Amino acid sequence: MALPALTDTPRDTARRRTGAFPLGRALAAGTVTALALSGCLGPAGSARVASADASGDGTLRIGLILDNTGRQNFLNAPQLAAAQLAVKDINAAGGHKGKPVELLPETISTDTAAQAKALVAAKADVVIGPTDSSRAPAAIDVLSNAKVALISPANSASGLSNYKSGGYYFRTAAADVAQASVLAKLAKDGGAKTLAVLHEEGDYGKDVAAAVGSAAKQSGMDTVADAEFKPGQAQQAVAAAKAANPDAVVLVARDGAQGAIAELNNAGLAGKKLVLSDGAVNQYGSGLGARALDGARGILPGVFPSAAFQADLVAVDPGLKDMTFAAETYDAVILAAVAAAAAEDDAGTSIAASLVPISGGAAAADGQTASPAASKVCTNYKDCEDALRAGQRPDYDGQSGRISFDSHGDITQANYVVYTYGEDNMAKMSGTETASSNGG
Repeated sequence: MALPALTDTPRDTARRRTGAFPLGRALAAGTVTALALSGCLGPAGSARVASADASGDGTLRIGLILDNTGRQNFLNAPQLAAAQLAVKDINAAGGHKGKPVELLPETISTDTAAQAKALVAAKADVVIGPTDSSRAPAAIDVLSNAKVALISPANSASGLSNYKSGGYYFRTAAADVAQASVLAKLAKDGGAKTLAVLHEEGDYGKDVAAAVGSAAKQSGMDTVADAEFKPGQAQQAVAAAKAANPDAVVLVARDGAQGAIAELNNAGLAGKKLVLSDGAVNQYGSGLGARALDGARGILPGVFPSAAFQADLVAVDPGLKDMTFAAETYDAVILAAVAAAAAEDDAGTSIAASLVPISGGAAAADGQTASPAASKVCTNYKDCEDALRAGQRPDYDGQSGRISFDSHGDITQANYVVYTYGEDNMAKMSGTETASSNGG
């Protein structure tokens, strides 16, 4: 089946529907003020580094938390299709200990705690989700107390790295700050020696801007201005940047991105001088002045899905028109099944204890990430099972790239697609970059 409509950008459908790149990943990251409370309901210790006794019932059950409604509801379909495809592939390879893996019936709701409780009642061993970072604490609190592993394919709020989950929380999406080194690199690749950072108020803007400043310093650039603004009120911040006369400007924004770009353009700081964070990347077109973004660059997290993976997803859901979070969801399900196979047990505690090593990571007792022992790289469930049968430790690298969970449950490498804008203020994919998960 030819898939030209799906191969324009990693998030093509939402762009076609709304005239812009989908903002789901940016919105899913959220501004998680609840994270400041650090969580207090999870069990003590960390299941990620503890040994676990077998306690499963022999059937691996996987649940989904789908939480997108309104204009973000298009994000549910690719996650569901990817989970269904992963379970199909696992069962085609023999399932878990010879029994089919079960994907529990999905519901769509913004009451995350209720969804989590229902999945516990349905005897889920691992849950995939939620999408929105602001809903992660509710899921973590319920599931960690029930000793159910949770893997989000979309959460990117930086504060979740230290949220108290008892070691039951993981994510196959990178934290927001991971993009910082890529943003700094793009500025330097453009010849910049000095940098101004404009960031929208809120945790996303502050955290990413601070990480960009650190990354710029490490790469030998000077940050000559760092200014904060409220959406629709970027004039003063732009004036501060203009006064510093930077070689390049990094804009870290979401809701206020378009207004800030317009102000930057008026000040002569747009076009090739401008680098956009993931939350600021959109297909602006006539929404901005002529050639405002000509030569500007921006990034979106993730990898460009292969044609084969797209075809497999469409075979599961012929109506699927978006791929957002599909690779990360697929990998989350495969990782859970490989972890259960490695532990020879389907219980959530066993899965949580096995996820770090089978992803290629190694969590040391002091909370740092140690160098992993020799392992066998595998890119699908069957090959990982074969590695286990051969007495090797599988190192799963999947559709979303290298994973390697650290002791926080974060991936250690983040992938980004780079976009370059033309005279029409429309972006086209122009390359890829990788970064460490901490933004360095």
